[in-house]
Amino acid sequence: MASSTFIRRARLVPVRTPVASDAPVDIRIADGVVTEVAPRLQPGPDDLVVDADGRWAIPGLWDQHVHMSLWAQTRARIDVSAATCTADVTRIISDHVQALPRPWQGGALLGFGFRTATWPTQPTVAELDAVSGHHPVILSSGDVHTGWLNSKALALLGIPPRDTQVREAEWFDLQPAITQLSAASQDTDSLVRVAVEEAAAMGVVGIVDFEMAPGHREWPQRFDAGIDRLRVRPVTYATALDEVVAAGLWTGRQLTESTDLLTMGPLKIFSDGSLNTRTAHCCQPYADAHDLEYPRGQQIYDRAELTDLVSRGAAAGLHIALHAIGDAAVDQALSAFEATHARGSIEHAQLIRFEDITRMNALGIRASVQPAHLLDDREVTIKCWPDRTDRCFALRSMLDGGVQLVLGSDAPVSVLDPRLAMAAAVHRGRDGDDPWNPAESLTPAEALAASTDGQPTIRVGNRGDVVLLDEDPLQRTDTTAEAARTLRNLGVAATITAGRITHLAL
Repeated sequence: MASSTFIRRARLVPVRTPVASDAPVDIRIADGVVTEVAPRLQPGPDDLVVDADGRWAIPGLWDQHVHMSLWAQTRARIDVSAATCTADVTRIISDHVQALPRPWQGGALLGFGFRTATWPTQPTVAELDAVSGHHPVILSSGDVHTGWLNSKALALLGIPPRDTQVREAEWFDLQPAITQLSAASQDTDSLVRVAVEEAAAMGVVGIVDFEMAPGHREWPQRFDAGIDRLRVRPVTYATALDEVVAAGLWTGRQLTESTDLLTMGPLKIFSDGSLNTRTAHCCQPYADAHDLEYPRGQQIYDRAELTDLVSRGAAAGLHIALHAIGDAAVDQALSAFEATHARGSIEHAQLIRFEDITRMNALGIRASVQPAHLLDDREVTIKCWPDRTDRCFALRSMLDGGVQLVLGSDAPVSVLDPRLAMAAAVHRGRDGDDPWNPAESLTPAEALAASTDGQPTIRVGNRGDVVLLDEDPLQRTDTTAEAARTLRNLGVAATITAGRITHLAL
């Protein structure tokens, strides 16, 4: 076994800290830590040598918000994300049912990706019943806050007959049973193994896993089975908080003695819903409030309940990852942080009042944001929040206001690929689109800095997480569109996590 990993002739990309020269250097990683960075070093006789051949080296990339099992399972689920109305979905399901061979007839069908906020009518159970035959059908929305089920699926999951969708807490409560259904028809861990390998091929060295299953129990088993190419921080939810506290697990504690790659993550708390489900809690009513049960969205906890839950988690040594998409939810989340002095993040912060950016900075609360969401939510925002689009995905304002930004995907809401997240943060539009509110764009350097889990330019003492890129991610371009295209198409030649090669394409 190699005593260390030796990277020859790599060009350092400046991440947070400047680089003295663009001349190639050699990098040595020993015991999972960068121990030498200098030109013309010599490898040891037992070193594993990787010749970068002048490629560009950055600290490893992170996705700070992933639902890993759900993301992995999308490979085995029906994709209805292209649908623009209920008829599109029912056509996809009908075609799928008719194409199934006889041995599969009657089995549960799971799908994902529908987004109803801009549809002319809302889905009904009866419409799905009409095309699904003998199959229970369970479809998850693109934002994962809504389920569209047929009658057989409702009965299978013990839900009384209805003709409407299942939303928010009621939907989340069904996830363990749906996970069991998935496990009965597919090997989730095998799918996760593939997803981890694909992530490493994109330069990812670490994730924060927001899966609702008990990750503090599942991930040690996966590591024991060799699914260990990433650093993983599994979160816990309120339903498992007592178990986590009783086990003495605090944020940052190792979950297995054999490696420090697997550590306990934060306590995840929902403050509100989502934009596409139109349950994100806002200070003003939605533009289409006349059609909504909750005209300003839905707050999950009242102020006292939220503060108590945050306090319980913080007292146990857990950081808090507080989901807040609407501006009223962000306000309430910050009030809970102020009352408890807890540490952690606002997850999403999609719509925010500018005065709350000052509060976030004062409290030292991170903004864990998913820039690729703006690619899907642009049209919905114009419809639902036309009077407040200037405060949506306010990345520049938060960064300039002193708030630490970290980027993620919320996969499967968007794909697990930090290159896409960085590109969306820089251009704020798809390739060929005009940027949406370009005043809130990040520079490529800022987007990259928000994607490395706080690691600066590769130097002695850094984690031994290095990615070799085929191009300079910070090369000069004339437009944000060109810069985004460069980031989105970056070729990853090698990914090294704690000194171990997890992907190699040299």
